[in-house]
Amino acid sequence: MNNLKGKVAIVTGASKGIGAGIARALASSGAAVAVNYATDKAGAEGVVEAIRSAGGTAIAVQGDVAKAQDVQRLFAEIVKTLGTPNVLVNNAGVFQFEPIDAVTEETFHWQFNTNILGPVLLTQEALKAFPASGGSIVNIGTVISNNPFANASIYAATKAAMDAISISLSKELGARNIRVNTVAPGHTETEGTRRIGFVGSDAARQMVSQTPLGGRFGSPDDIAPTVVFLASDDAAWLTGERICASGGWR
Repeated sequence: MNNLKGKVAIVTGASKGIGAGIARALASSGAAVAVNYATDKAGAEGVVEAIRSAGGTAIAVQGDVAKAQDVQRLFAEIVKTLGTPNVLVNNAGVFQFEPIDAVTEETFHWQFNTNILGPVLLTQEALKAFPASGGSIVNIGTVISNNPFANASIYAATKAAMDAISISLSKELGARNIRVNTVAPGHTETEGTRRIGFVGSDAARQMVSQTPLGGRFGSPDDIAPTVVFLASDDAAWLTGERICASGGWR
């Protein structure tokens, strides 16, 4: 399947988890992929090696998405090495689930800087780098942005803001033939959800039991095909959409 042949894609936060799955899927569909990472160089290089071993094209590019200078450098390196990008996947994200009385200024800004400021900075650079023919921006959200659970107020707020930004940008950038859509995963088994002890918890088992498809956690490979579709010309008439990749869980 080469429906992304000739495209250059950037995936932020792609050294592991959903981002890594997206990067591999984009490459297997023909795109040259920039695998962005903040600190996990080994993980990003592992994703790149897997892509190259399968016959694809990829590079690892370090950069903190919440820092304008890093984002500018990231785009400059991608353009120099892979060519003009026309797909941006804003996947990089952080989360901390805690009671509201435990939230600090530091954790508040950490989540908003990465989850919201980052995509804004990346989109600004994409507008400079994308070709005149346009491109596709896919923002990775979450189903809990409109159905948050307890202790997720700040994280859910960042993702609800991302939903609003995506819709607004789809209207703002349509005249430039730049499509902006959101993919909202449900509960997905990743290094992050395992690290915080969510996988295997009572809350997780309850969510799995309420998932219409499969009665299981999602995986990065369940999310990636939707991103590939939105990045491709098959989705040329879609913008401002929010697609839940959640096995039917709401």
